[in-house]
Amino acid sequence: MSDGTTAVGRASRQPLVAGIAAALALLTLVTVAVLWLTSDRSEGTTDTGTPKDTSTEAGFARDMSVHHQQAVEMSFIVRDRTTDDEVRRLAFDIASTQATQAGMLQGWLDMWGLDKTSEDPPMTWMKNASSDGTDGMEGMDHGSMKGMGGGAAYKPHDGSLMPGMATNTQLDELRKAKGKAAEVLYLKLMTAHHKGGVDMAKGAVELVKDSTEKHLAQTMVQGQQSEIQLMADMLKARGASA
Repeated sequence: MSDGTTAVGRASRQPLVAGIAAALALLTLVTVAVLWLTSDRSEGTTDTGTPKDTSTEAGFARDMSVHHQQAVEMSFIVRDRTTDDEVRRLAFDIASTQATQAGMLQGWLDMWGLDKTSEDPPMTWMKNASSDGTDGMEGMDHGSMKGMGGGAAYKPHDGSLMPGMATNTQLDELRKAKGKAAEVLYLKLMTAHHKGGVDMAKGAVELVKDSTEKHLAQTMVQGQQSEIQLMADMLKARGASA
């Protein structure tokens, strides 16, 4: 197939990929909205049954939305840097899943009447929880507390705002890589990204009082842990490791 034909094929797939991701996000958001409106919201909320601006629920929703957005960005980058079906399929799955979840989190912020951004630094919700035993820290196991402690102490640098996020330099390297080199770099960056995301989601499972958001966080933990193992196998098949 000629380069021109390949370029046209890729261009024609871009609206399809975006359309599928948008449709999934809309369908899931509607479903979650119904669940949210019918669930018990008696704990960790304002008098009107809505999480407050400084709540763990709001902080996690904001931070994980940003975290997910980078995973989507990296997945779209690698899609155009390799023709490997396995890597492109994984990238599509990750982009679709995390775009949908980010849409759900931002949708909740809308329903709660809260801004999608905050002037507080990233991971503030973990720092607040670490200094307030009534927010759930006393009941956490050692492993969860260790992961959360790392998140709360994370120092943003070169565009990496939260644990696991790639730096601007690493993203530039991914944009320049091609073929196997791009595949390996993507799998390494996404493995680190997932590990950071898992720690954040575990913190939310322990601290969030909203049952629907807690369930989504648990889903993130399970799904990303499974993908971490898959990526380890894919790296091994390419003579590399995370």
